[in-house]
This record gives sequence, C-alpha cells and structure tokens, in this order.
Amino acid sequence: MSDLEKLYASIYGLHMEGGWHRKAPALWAEPRENFLPYVWRYQDVRPILDQAGELVDHTLADRRNLTLTNPVEGNLYATAKTMVAAYQSLLPGEAADSHRHTPNALRIILEGRGSYTVVNGTRVEMRPGDVLLTPSWAWHSHDNVGQEECVWIDVLDVPFVHLLEPMFFERHPDKFEKEVVSAETSPLAWRWEDSLRRLDEVGPDPLGRAEREVELGSPAMSTMAVHAQRMSAEFASAPTRTMSNAIYAVLEGKGRTTLGDETLSWQRGDVFLIPAWRYFRHEVEENTHLIRVSDEPIMRAFNFLRTQSAAA
Repeated sequence: MSDLEKLYASIYGLHMEGGWHRKAPALWAEPRENFLPYVWRYQDVRPILDQAGELVDHTLADRRNLTLTNPVEGNLYATAKTMVAAYQSLLPGEAADSHRHTPNALRIILEGRGSYTVVNGTRVEMRPGDVLLTPSWAWHSHDNVGQEECVWIDVLDVPFVHLLEPMFFERHPDKFEKEVVSAETSPLAWRWEDSLRRLDEVGPDPLGRAEREVELGSPAMSTMAVHAQRMSAEFASAPTRTMSNAIYAVLEGKGRTTLGDETLSWQRGDVFLIPAWRYFRHEVEENTHLIRVSDEPIMRAFNFLRTQSAAA
C-alpha cells in the first residue's frame, strides 16, 4: 500500500473525506434534475374520492386525502422537493377534528358549498375558487353542514419541514375549538371573486409566464407563495425557467405545458408540477384560470431565486 493510500485509509477511518479526492462531487454548474414534471388528473381522482367516501370515514382517517406522490425513484411522499399536495373531500354531515402542526398549509377549493374551516377560532366558509390559509401551529378543523360534498386541494410545506426537522403535531384536547367566531372575510381567506376582480384590473404579466397574474399575499405564507393566473384561449406563454418549484391547480380551462421533450396535458381539477429550473411553456386551448403555489419565499430568503427566459 502506498503512502497516499495509507493517508486515504486514515481519513476514511475517521469518517472524513479529502476535498481533493471526493467520491462524488459536492458542487455542480447548475441545479440537477431530480423530481419529475407530472400531472394528476381529476377525472382519475374523483371516482377514487367517491369510493373512499363510502369506505373511509373520519373514525378511520383524521383527514380523507389522497397524497400526490412524485414518481421520481426513491420518493415515498413529496410532490415537489419542498412541498406536498393532496386532494381532500368532506361529505355532508362530516367534521374533521381540530389539530395543529408546524408545517404551513393552504387549501384551494374545487367544488361544493356549505363547508367551513375553523382556524384559531375564526370560522369561514370554503367556496369554489377560494384559497384558505392555515399558518404554522394554528388550530384548524373542517365541517360540512351543507348538502354538497366539498373537494379541495391541499398544499403544505411538509417536505421542507422534514428536511429541517422541526416537526411538531398536536391534536386539540377538546376535539374542536370551543370559542369560535364566524366571519365572512378573513386575512386567511382569499375569495375567488376578489381574485377575478384583481385579474380584471392588472396588466399583462411582465415575465410572460401567464397572460395575467396576481399574487395572493406578499407572500401568502413564510414558505409558500400563491398566485392566481389567467390565460385566454390560444395564449402561449414565454419559455421560462425559475429557481422555484411550482404546484399548479387548474380551476378552469384546458391546455398543455411543455418541458423539453415532455408535454403535460391538463384540464379543470387537475394538479401538475413544474420542478425548479426547468424551461416550460404553457399553451392554452380554452380560457383558463390557474392557481400557482411555489416555494419562492424560501428561495428568495436565501437569495437563491432567479428567473431566465429561453432567449437569455
């Protein structure tokens, strides 16, 4: 054995590594591709939610949700590197107990009226198109007092919390909050009619990623930003990539998103993922409204956020 080999053996024996002799690189020129672009189709999900509604009640499941797990090899949970999305349903007469957790959460309502969420004692109705926020460590429960099933899309920053490890979870000692006040408006509820009005008033999106875009909050949450987007039939967005992961919920319309050689076709109710630093381009077949949830606040906080057009 040479002196150099002896040196390496002594280094490895102490669970160290020589920076000049790495087994794998620690730095690379630009972000690597890992999580996969993917679309979850509501027409596939809806029958499963219906069946789960018959077989899975709230004595069996704290929340009746379907987690959208990215198909990248080795992934067991996350939708994107920092976020997870799920479809959730609440049947008439059902109530989901109150709990709280360190991950931030938000809900994008797809259908159904007569359901409510309570967040830290404030009770607001969940209506189609609304975006409702549940900040970190806020008590929250849901109940359906109407005649329609309520279906929504959850987005949480759980994978980011998993990475940093400050995971705490607690069930409410009384099952539900006792001191509750009903409210028509709340800083935690972004009403769809207000988003539509703001989209009417705003000019063209300067980045060209959508025809029009408005941010709900500034940002909505410390780890997740929410944007409502509008694109008219036959609109095509500018090819762009950005250093943030984005989960899209299709509230209305139909179109496709191209990322390299891959095309994601989507329509109302679908959820699709555009991972960070992938060139993408939307092409819209019908008048469309999307909700874009991204980890921009995380990237911006560490000065990692950047955006690039294909022409740059």
